[in-house]
Amino acid sequence: MATTYNWPNNARLALSIVVNVEEGSEYSVKDGDNGMEPVDELMVHLKKPMRNYGNESNYQYGINEGAPRIIRLLDNYDVRVTWTAAAVSLERAPYLAETIRRRGDETCSHGHRWIHQFRMDEEQEREFIRNATESIAKTTGKRPLGWLSRYLLTDSTRRLLQEEGYLYHMDDYSADSPFWAPVTGSDEPMLIVPYALDSNDMKMWVAPSYTPEQWLKYAIDTFDVLYDEGARQPRMMSLGLHLRIIGRPGRIWAFEQFLEYVSKKVGVWFATREEIASHFATQVEKPGFSAES
Repeated sequence: MATTYNWPNNARLALSIVVNVEEGSEYSVKDGDNGMEPVDELMVHLKKPMRNYGNESNYQYGINEGAPRIIRLLDNYDVRVTWTAAAVSLERAPYLAETIRRRGDETCSHGHRWIHQFRMDEEQEREFIRNATESIAKTTGKRPLGWLSRYLLTDSTRRLLQEEGYLYHMDDYSADSPFWAPVTGSDEPMLIVPYALDSNDMKMWVAPSYTPEQWLKYAIDTFDVLYDEGARQPRMMSLGLHLRIIGRPGRIWAFEQFLEYVSKKVGVWFATREEIASHFATQVEKPGFSAES
């Protein structure tokens, strides 16, 4: 295996569009959680365990209205994506699982539910991973090979993912191309397909003053720099989207303009993260790491 590599067909840039599906899996008293979902566009945070019907409906908007808009654009531009989906979300919105099947897209597990696994002990986390894997395999017809936590993870996460047959992990923001990383408690490295927070549409949720115009400019500027660098070394761009955010009428146009812009560029590989990981794994030899690394 070579230590240097190229993308298929000598593409200059691997473009990974990630559509997060969290709606229906977030924290909620109705699902037996001790409190309401803390990620709330209106920032209504109460210590008393009660249902936040307004925020629940805000999330449901992503399922009812946002997803169809995103799917329409993906179909119009014939772009394959990775859906980082919480398993329960797909159980509760079967049309999304069927869309993934129809389009031949990839599902990367975003957990069994969109909750914090870092609070779990090892056996709880293993069960959480297995439940997510089995559920997604059932709803989409294919088990996931990638994993994205709800931001925080444990020292055991990557080893458990290896033991459960996962190909790659996304919980890393340190690079613009895949790499092998050591795994605590294992002699085998884990393939990391890094994600990006700066180009994520979540900024428009947590900071409403951050406009679609700003997001679009930042996304295109990111693409341009990585596309230029791709003439000299393999580069990958991550673009993270959310049904309830970019799927709004006042924001969806920005995603369409981004697709219009990048689709005119030569040498862009619109790839799922599984495709990126699989290609990298055949091109770049695993380094040697010890279990203590």
